[in-house]
Amino acid sequence: MGEEINENLINACNGPADATSVEETSEAVESGVKYYTLEEIRVHNMCNDTWLIIHDNIYDITGFLEEHPGGEEVLLEQAGADATESFEDVGHSTDAREMLQQYFIGELHMDDRKKEPVKEAHSTNSGESSSWTVWLIPAVAAVVVGVMYRFYLFEHKSS
Repeated sequence: MGEEINENLINACNGPADATSVEETSEAVESGVKYYTLEEIRVHNMCNDTWLIIHDNIYDITGFLEEHPGGEEVLLEQAGADATESFEDVGHSTDAREMLQQYFIGELHMDDRKKEPVKEAHSTNSGESSSWTVWLIPAVAAVVVGVMYRFYLFEHKSS
């Protein structure tokens, strides 16, 4: 079913592109950066109007769809949504990351950004304690086996 939707989007892209625009209600701050909400971004998911979120930045990649080396399908699958994970999983080059800047149009609104989980102090301590057990337990086991082997040899030589 998902493939049918993607094929419909691609077929619609091959047709004539209309110049309809969606009225924007984005916020602008003193720095000149526009902030867009997820609701505003979600409507930009068509081949003639394609926006992506990558690392909380918004990119209008409509003009790049046909140039994308991986094909326009992969971009349309992520259109109007957060594509950060997909972008990083592919392992884009430095050139691709620099090229992305020319499509920058704004940032994701602060209220819609994902909250980073706060790491607690005891979780790092447990990580450190597990690292010393990784080598201590095998070392103790090796010493015990070595002592038993020596004891076994010593008992058989003396008899």
